[in-house]
Parts: sequence; structure tokens; C-alpha cells
Amino acid sequence: MRIPMMLLLLALSPWAIAGPSQVRITQEEGRYVLRVDGQPFRVKGAGMAGAGPEALAARGGNSFRTWDTGTDVAEVRAMLDRAQRNGLKIAMGIAVGNERHGFDYDDDAAVAAQLDRIRDEVNLYKDHPAVLMWVVGNELNLHYSNPKVWNAVGAISDMIHREDPNHPVMTTLAGFDKPLIDLLKARAPSLDLIGIQLYGDIGALPEKLRTSGWTGPYVVTEWGPTGHWESPLTAWKAPIEDDATRKAQLLQQRYERVIAADTVQGLGSYVFLWGNKQERTPTWYGLFLPGGESTPAVDAMQYVWTGAWPKNRAPSIAPLRLDGRVATDSVTVRAGAAAFAKIEARDVDGDPLQYRWTVLHESTATSIGGDREDVPDKVDVAAKDDGQGGMRFDAPEKPGTYRLFVEVLDGQGHAAYANLPFRVEGR
Repeated sequence: MRIPMMLLLLALSPWAIAGPSQVRITQEEGRYVLRVDGQPFRVKGAGMAGAGPEALAARGGNSFRTWDTGTDVAEVRAMLDRAQRNGLKIAMGIAVGNERHGFDYDDDAAVAAQLDRIRDEVNLYKDHPAVLMWVVGNELNLHYSNPKVWNAVGAISDMIHREDPNHPVMTTLAGFDKPLIDLLKARAPSLDLIGIQLYGDIGALPEKLRTSGWTGPYVVTEWGPTGHWESPLTAWKAPIEDDATRKAQLLQQRYERVIAADTVQGLGSYVFLWGNKQERTPTWYGLFLPGGESTPAVDAMQYVWTGAWPKNRAPSIAPLRLDGRVATDSVTVRAGAAAFAKIEARDVDGDPLQYRWTVLHESTATSIGGDREDVPDKVDVAAKDDGQGGMRFDAPEKPGTYRLFVEVLDGQGHAAYANLPFRVEGR
């Protein structure tokens, strides 16, 4: 009874009267153009993870993407309505089985059941005017071996085009090369575009397009800071995370030099991530802190989307030091010994700054592709904060690997942050 009741609610929605947006990809003077109801629409978007569409719209964004439609129809409907109220379009993610999670594309019954489920999901939401396009799966090429996945993607794309002629269909790729593009062309030729996901290596995108032979349209569906898998490591293999200011600088550079620069094939992008999540650290990819504060990366995105900085900006920050050393020095301290941490931060608006320090165990996660991780446990240490960016603490008594975090808050809902992995040795 649940879905029929929800279909009744859909019919009663105020947006049902408006009908679906008409979304097309056209070729005009040798360039691909995404058009929504006849008007050019360059995607200025983010992957959505809790920070909210209102903040995205206020910063100049016009779209967000999801990774699946979920099982709560009322919740998805509310998300669509909320996006519509804020003038945003959604690239609707569709969950598709990943081989690395155990899905078997030689199992015809499982593949058929998946197709039926996706058909139901598409028909639930296809007529909402906030829908921009459909995103079939996420990084299905990551740690896979069975090329039949692309036959399944092709069948899903064909089905969506039959059920919903108003919206383009894509799939997203974790990097790409000519053999992969050749498989897509042969087995999923009805895809309207592809989603490209690159982080520290996004500068190689123009060359990848050339050597792969992909001449069609694309959206960069994930990009952001340098990934944990491509960052420098300590002597004990802990990845070294950029501080908040460095990340913001890189976002601006990568957007201007790569994403905005391609007006021939590129249709825009979704920065990762409009919210926060644990992935090696609680701060690596999120543009917001877990407490909800926006970081310099949010300011940078507002600037590249609108050409204007916010009236009140997040603080800036320099790399964190522990006993005068930075993360690339592979800092080691003695168990229980006194240590001194120092961070240099400033606020261009002159707002007084507060410092919040935390020590966590180093993550032992080995997940890939954004799979779920738990936040490492907090470590209680005796500490004294001088309120000026300095903090003395006693190193943990137990030998092992840890990470020191600092958040610098301006009292206006903004913050900067940095962290430093360190190792504790026995006395």
C-alpha cells in the first residue's frame, strides 16, 4: 500500500502541476550546451551531504547530486520540493550494484530485479520539476572485472529513456582511459554524457579526454581536495591532509584552470562534499565541519560561482606544527611527554578567534570509493590552551599512532582547521 499512497501524494504536490523540466543536451557552434526548459544551464553544484540546499543556493550554487534515491519516498519527495523552493536542480543518483560489494553481473535474475527496482524509482520522481538528470551508479569501474556491468548500465539507460524522455542519463567513472570508454561506447551507447571523478589529478583531465577518445559531453561529478590515496605519507604511512586554507586555494585553482576552462565538452561540476563525512579523517572532504561551520572552501566556491567573496569570510590558517615540526617531518613524541602545538590563524574581518583542539586515534580504515567509515575514538589528554593558537598537552601514554586536530572558529558560523598525524613511542 505504501507506493500507491505516495503516488497519490505526488499527484497532490504543488509541483505536480508544473510538470517535469525539459532537459536537453544540444550542440551549438561546436560546443555542448545543457539546456533546462530552453535556457542554458551550466552546473554549479555540489554533492549533498547534510549542509542543506538553502546554503548552497545562497552561495551561488544551482544544483546538487545524490548517490541513491533511498527507500523513503516521502523523504525523497521532500528533498525534491526543498530543492525546487530554492531554485535548485538535482542530479538524481540511482543505486546500482557494485562488483566490489558482491553484486554478480553474471546473475541474470539479480540484474533483472535491479532493473525493475530502478524502473519503479524513476517513475516515482521523473515528473518533478527539480529533476535535472539521472546518475546510474557510482564508480562502477572501481575494482571490477566483469564488463557485463556496462551492459546493465546500457539497459538501465535504455529503460530510463523509454520511461522518462525529459532527462539525460549518465554514469560516473573513477578515472577513465580508452579501454573503458570503448566499453561504454559499445555496451551503453545510449548514455547521454558521462560523469568524471578526479581529485588531485584533475589537471590531467584534458589529456585524459584526448587519449581516451571521449568527445561527448561530461560533468565532473566529484572533485575536491587532493585525495588521501594521492597525498604525501608519514614514515608510518599515515596520509597527510592539507589545511583548510590550502584546500580552498586548490579548489579555486582547479575550478578555474580545468572545470571552467572547458566550454566545449564540459557542462559543469559537483564539488565534493557539501556537508561532512568521515573518510580517513572527519575533515578531509567536507566543505563544512561536523558542527556545521563553513570553511574557506565554501568561500572559494562562492567566488568561482558568483565572482564575489562573501561579506564575512572564514578564517585563514597555516600548517599545524607540533614541537616546531610539520606533518611531513613524521613527528614522533615520547609516551606521556609534554608537547607543544602551534597554529597560525587570522581573520580578515577582524573577528575574535576561538581554538578547539582534539586528539583522535589514527584511522585504520582501508575502505575505497567512499565506503562507510567510523570516526576514530577520541583520546583524552591533559592539555592547556593559551587562546592564541598554542596548546601544551601530555602525549598519550600508550604507544601508537594518533592525529591532532585544531578548529579555529570566528563566532560567525565559519571556521578553518588543520590536523597533524603523530606517533607515540615508549618511554
